[in-house]
Parts: sequence; C-alpha cells; structure tokens
Amino acid sequence: MKSPILIIGLGELGSVFARGFLRLGYPVQALSRQDALDSVAQHLPAPEAVLIAVGEADLHPVLTKLPAVWKDRVILLQNELLPRDWLAHHLSNPTVISVWFEKKKGMDSKVVVPSPIFGPHAKLLFNALAQLDLPSFIVDKDTELLFELVRKNLYILTTNIAGLEVGGTVAQLSSQHGSQMRAVFADVLEIQSYLSGQTQASEPLLQAMLEAFAGDPNHQCMGRSAPARLARALQFADLANLEVPTLRAIAAKHLHA
Repeated sequence: MKSPILIIGLGELGSVFARGFLRLGYPVQALSRQDALDSVAQHLPAPEAVLIAVGEADLHPVLTKLPAVWKDRVILLQNELLPRDWLAHHLSNPTVISVWFEKKKGMDSKVVVPSPIFGPHAKLLFNALAQLDLPSFIVDKDTELLFELVRKNLYILTTNIAGLEVGGTVAQLSSQHGSQMRAVFADVLEIQSYLSGQTQASEPLLQAMLEAFAGDPNHQCMGRSAPARLARALQFADLANLEVPTLRAIAAKHLHA
C-alpha cells in the first residue's frame, strides 16, 4: 500500500488535490490547522507528502508548528507566495505550485492557464491534476519558479486593487482602464522586487499577466479579499520605503481606518 498523503486544510482547493491523489491510489488523510500536528507525526512520521492547503493568512501559523519530520515533504499552493515565506521556516526545498484554476463551492474547476509546479513532488502533483484533466507543467529552475510566482502575485494584486477603483472584469480592466492597470501593476511590481530581493523585469511579467487575462477574460477583478490585499501591500511598501503613489491614492478612497 502506498504511503498516505496528508492535506492540512481541506477546503475547495484541498479537495481537488485529494481527488487527484485518491485516483492515483494514495490514501489521503485530512487535517485541520487546529489539529495537534506533532501527535499525528508520531504515528505518521513519513507520509508520501504533506500538502498545506490553508489560505495565505494561515500559512505562517501552520508552518510555525509543522513537525520537523515533515519539512522535506511539504507542498505549498498559496497565493501571494514567495521564497521568503518558506525560507523563514527553514524549508529549503518544498514543492510549490502556482494554482491557475479556480474552484468554488458547487462549481467545477475553472482553468485560467496551466499551473506551473516546481520541486521534488512536482511529478506527483502533475499526475494528480492530470487525473482531473487540469493542465499543469513542471519547471526545472528556481528562477523559473520565481517568475511564475511573481506573475501570479501581479495578477491577483493588480486586478484586486485596480478593481477597488474601477470594478468590472479583467478584460475591461485591460481594454478600458489600461493606464490605471499599468499604474497599479508598476507599484505592485516594486513591492514584488523588494519581497523577492531581486529586480523583476516589467515587460515579460506584464505580457504574462495579460496572457492570464486572456485565459479568463470575464473574471471579476475585485474579490472579497481586495481591501486586505491592498492593506498588506502597503505594509510591505512602508517597510521598504516605497512611494507606490497609485496604491496609496486608491487606499485613501477605499480603505477605512
């Protein structure tokens, strides 16, 4: 029998991966972020993998209490993810996927573009998603992974923050509010360069973001978490002493103290 795969946080995304793993013949055990993980690790010290499927706000608390024996088996899928997030918890080589399909309650998964995967369990994830006809691809270099993570962060933050100002879909944002989109994009890119510790090239990332726009042109810009994403971005900008004038102007209108 194959070793089990543990999934911490069995929400909508976690359930998608669980189905894929089960179809590959792996037992799956679901855990919540409130579970006593050290106690579970005593009984399951060597699972096949540990998929952490909690939201980005819960990622660091979970990683803080993650048992040491699991640290070389971790898979991460959160939005707004960068290497600094896992390095802060002494995870040197996790498997990371930038998820480009949307899964909401009561609806099938909706693909925007194929999801890139990097790390020791990349083939496992690729095969699991293939069981569900969800396209993905494996990247071989950490530089490629960083590009893909920044691309996803730019997509999420640009659309959410610009959406606070103009609403609408991503197609409308690019076609009717291009100057607003580019101004928000430029500010977010500055923050991403600071957080990644590397200057990020604007034009390739802009084109990659627009490719994702084309993958789901009717995707709504502003999600429920848009104000929190803007507030978090400004916290990072303050730490880095970045001006980010467009973000600050939007915050002055749409964030309430």
